[in-house]
Amino acid sequence: MPVTGLLTDHYELTMLAAALQDGTAQRPCVFEVFTRHLPPGRRYGVVAGTGRLVEAIERFRYDETALDWLRTAGVVDEATLDWLARYRFAGDIDSYAEGDLFFPGSPVLTVSGSFGQAVLLETLVLSILNHDSAIASAASRMVSAAAGRPCLEMGSRRTHEESAVAAARAAYLAGFAASSNLAAGQRFGVPTTGTSAHSFTLVHDDERAAFAGQVAALGPGTTLLVDTFDVEQGIRTAVEVAGPQLGAVRLDSGDLAGLAVQARTLLDSLGAPNTRIVVTSDLDEYAIAALAVAPVDGYGVGTSVVTGSGAPTAGFVYKLVERDGVPVAKRSVGKPSRGGRKYAVRRHDAAGTMTAELALTGGPPTSRPDDRSLSRPLVRRGEPVADLPTLTESRDLHRAMIACLPARGRRLSRGEAVLETGYEEDA
Repeated sequence: MPVTGLLTDHYELTMLAAALQDGTAQRPCVFEVFTRHLPPGRRYGVVAGTGRLVEAIERFRYDETALDWLRTAGVVDEATLDWLARYRFAGDIDSYAEGDLFFPGSPVLTVSGSFGQAVLLETLVLSILNHDSAIASAASRMVSAAAGRPCLEMGSRRTHEESAVAAARAAYLAGFAASSNLAAGQRFGVPTTGTSAHSFTLVHDDERAAFAGQVAALGPGTTLLVDTFDVEQGIRTAVEVAGPQLGAVRLDSGDLAGLAVQARTLLDSLGAPNTRIVVTSDLDEYAIAALAVAPVDGYGVGTSVVTGSGAPTAGFVYKLVERDGVPVAKRSVGKPSRGGRKYAVRRHDAAGTMTAELALTGGPPTSRPDDRSLSRPLVRRGEPVADLPTLTESRDLHRAMIACLPARGRRLSRGEAVLETGYEEDA
């Protein structure tokens, strides 16, 4: 696998060079990742990307090719290049679990190590967590809006090729049933699905020939795209070709709600009551919710999910909060931070519903029956901890966390975050 040391910003290396020169590079430090606010109208965020992050940190190196480029470009001096040639992150990382929820101020990830070691990870950490958490947060809202009907991720053609793979993973983590992206299937075990586009119909002499070819290759349980010409005739031809055991029809344009009603009535009249109706075409959580009363059996979502449905970043920042065991904080207007390493817990009522999020300094709090500690080890002394959760386990955790949200947390209407992080004085 390629090394990832250059997946960073120029100023990370210039800070390192200056810190090596003045002796501060070895100071023990703690950095925290948090967001000051959620995207407008969102009630919660979803943690995603920590699994990918661990793999990326393992590959965060500077090989000869990278070092030669840094030297030629004049980014840093020879002493810094020598240091980078030996770089291996040797600190600790603690994190909220993938699939868990976060709120404004939640200390989602904590990096402990020397300043030089830890500061280099800033850009890598933020690029992965901001992207994947934004996708998972949007996907979670779509899954909630679908109310048990499966959502299929199919946005690979609407984003960067590698972002598409990460987006498919994040969407699956948040409850999507499958993805069109084959690389996500290979790398992460995400179930993949797909049948045909309009071009397949158009390359044939007529719709019947196209459907016959697809059924011959994939079997009658396939999904036939019936809106290339006329939906009603397309459905009739689909059932004639595949028979009443036709798996599904897909609608990709027009008034999806009205067409779904017409399609259901027609399929039933043609003796295909078990043929499912899948809809696509620029869906987001609001469009999915609007289709709740329509006889739809599944949703294919593309652009909106891979772009975070209007919020393509989670808004995470990476801030130094402790140096040599002493809390430090910035006081910038509008962008303050709170000093000191935080220990996060979430409180629940007797029914298991979330009631408070606390980020406490001074050590882990005294446990209460309704408390759940949120941070867990991810990396120790530079090595991933054993038995990190699988993607399936993270997916199960997310489902459980959504069930613990207050009812208002699952609403699509605009509103504030359901929890605001309280600090030590609030505990």
